[in-house]
Amino acid sequence: MPSLPTARVSLKGAKTLRRGTPWLYRTELMEPPATDTPGAVVAVVDPQGNPIGQALYARRSPLALRLLTRKSPAEEKVDDAFFRRRVEAALARRAVLPGRDGLRLVHGEADLLPGFFVDRYGPGLTIQTLSEGMDARKEMLARVLVEKTGATHVVCRDDASGRDFENLPREVRLLHGQGDARFSYHEGENRFEVDLLGDMKTGAFLDQVDNHLRAGELGRGDALDCFSYHGGFALALAKHCTSVLAVEQDAKAAARAKSNADANGRANVQVENANAFDVLRRFDQEGRRFDTIVLDPPGLAKRREGLATALRAYHELNLRALRCLKPDGLLVTCSCSGKLDREGFESMVLDAAVDAKRPVQILERRGAGLDHPVLAGLLETEYLKALYVRAL
Repeated sequence: MPSLPTARVSLKGAKTLRRGTPWLYRTELMEPPATDTPGAVVAVVDPQGNPIGQALYARRSPLALRLLTRKSPAEEKVDDAFFRRRVEAALARRAVLPGRDGLRLVHGEADLLPGFFVDRYGPGLTIQTLSEGMDARKEMLARVLVEKTGATHVVCRDDASGRDFENLPREVRLLHGQGDARFSYHEGENRFEVDLLGDMKTGAFLDQVDNHLRAGELGRGDALDCFSYHGGFALALAKHCTSVLAVEQDAKAAARAKSNADANGRANVQVENANAFDVLRRFDQEGRRFDTIVLDPPGLAKRREGLATALRAYHELNLRALRCLKPDGLLVTCSCSGKLDREGFESMVLDAAVDAKRPVQILERRGAGLDHPVLAGLLETEYLKALYVRAL
């Protein structure tokens, strides 16, 4: 077997990889591998030449290496069969969620497939490749997924901003199947429609499904769902709440939320196409109060340098929401900003409670569901935070 190109990393980089972090930035690359192959598999060694494992090498990304295995090329061959086994293992892990027709099947680094994400919506799949190595293999991976899942369509949703960081072009296209890619899936007893070629992200926010359902169990009275998108929280709340007002700024998403509410017979759900910041400010000034409020904004801190601005925006949202809650009201507040850790998020919420002059009880600290596992040693995989708070 021909030898692999070799990447020699710094002592600091070697320690990072051996501690469990699977990423290595270009600044810690002492000697790049001699290869021009897109997404090449390379052997990784420390400054003394001791083996660390094998990784995907990116030629243009600031993130140069993504570790695949800690075994040497002599111990384990990284080929199509290797990736097939990794996909099969990821699918097998989802057996703990029987009956779900909307879930994440592959969660990137946490499933040891760095930069590769797969979501299922009934017979339709979406894939995202956020690394050069997986981008080069997405056609092969799509074929494996069709074989293993029986999917009728596989949509490439490589239009996220993460592609810019990797210096990869954005694209949306069908990798398998023909015609429209419109499907339905369920969150509990609610049925949702999704357009895999046209909707945001990979179609829906499957990482929030368990939080939608939990909010539906706890919510009561008059409810306000801010940043509703297709109505995931709103429809779950509708079961036990007297009324639900879903606020969504994107007109297309607001129309879909209304359509989903109608299709599920949720007559107590009203959808308003508006900016949630403006709505909360107006309700605060008008003295309008709710028993349950949900805040699920988009990622407000994409990069570390934007964290201070994002925290001010989060604080404003939570302050207004707490002011708009009735006594013993429930606030479900979320952040999907990977650069804001759980401690910083909770501190912001408590600061907002102090400014709102509302004592609060923390009922639950939650994150993404079991289909979005966290890889120990890689903080970025614990991006979603959900805090369930009672305002006294």
